[in-house]
Amino acid sequence: MRRREFLAATVSPAAASIASPMLPTTQADRWPADGFGAVARFGVLTPDFDPVPESELWAMAPRGVSIHTARVGAKSGAAFVEAPAIDEAVDHLVRLRPRAILLGYTSSSYALGADADARVRARLEDRARGIRMIFPSLAASAALGELGVQRVSLVHPPWWTETANDQARAYWSAAGFEVVQCVRMQPLRDFTEVAPSEVVDFISARLPREAQAVFIGGNGMRAVGAIKALEARLRKPVISANQIVLYDALRLVGQADRIANYGSIFSGRKRTGASDRI
Repeated sequence: MRRREFLAATVSPAAASIASPMLPTTQADRWPADGFGAVARFGVLTPDFDPVPESELWAMAPRGVSIHTARVGAKSGAAFVEAPAIDEAVDHLVRLRPRAILLGYTSSSYALGADADARVRARLEDRARGIRMIFPSLAASAALGELGVQRVSLVHPPWWTETANDQARAYWSAAGFEVVQCVRMQPLRDFTEVAPSEVVDFISARLPREAQAVFIGGNGMRAVGAIKALEARLRKPVISANQIVLYDALRLVGQADRIANYGSIFSGRKRTGASDRI
C-alpha cells in the first residue's frame, strides 16, 4: 500500500487535520503549481447559489493552500446554519481532512446574535470532530479588537434587507463596538456581481471621519479586489468577510504573512486612523 493511501486509511479525520499533507520543499518547488494543498486544505461552507466565497478564497490563497467547498441548500438568515443541511455539508468536508472549515456566510450570525453565533460554532466544531470552524463575524470582531478599533463602519451588499442591516448593527454593538455607520450599497438591487471600482467609490465617498476601520460584511459581495485601493485611499484598516476567514485560517498554519495585495491585516502593518495600538 502506498504511504498516502495508508495514511488515509489509518489516520482519524481530527488527527489528520492537525498533520496536513506535506511534500518536501524541494519536491513541491520543482513543479508548476497544481493546486495541491501541501501546506493545508481548507473547507468552506457556502450557499448553493453563491459563486463568490470560494472564488475569492482561491484568488487570495498562497501556493500550497487548497480550498474545498460544500454547498448548502438555499436558506436565509439563521436557517443557513440549522441542521440537517449544514451538518451534512460539514460531514462532506470532514472526509477531506481540512485544517479548518470556513463559513462563507455572514447574515446567519447577525440573525442569531453574537452569543448564539459562538454556540453554533461550538456545535459545528463538535460535529467536525474538533476541526476548527471559522465564522466571519467572530473572526472580524476578534481581529478589530486586536487592532484596537472601537469605532467601525459596516458596509453590506445592495441586495440585503433593511432587517438584515439592522441585525448587523445590533450584533456589532453587542460585541462592544461603536457602529458609526451601517449601510447597504446603493443602488439596491438583486443578487449580482459588484465591481471593485463601485465598492471603492461608494465607501470612499461616504465613510464618516470618526470611523477607525471598515468591515464589508456579506460573503456574497465580491470585495477583496477593492481592499488594497480602499486602504490606500482611506488610510484605515479594511476587512471583508471572505478575507478575514482566510486570514484566521492562515494564522492557524503560520502562513498569514504570505499574502500581499489583499489588506494590511495580513502583514500587520500599521494604518493611521485607528487607535494608537494599530
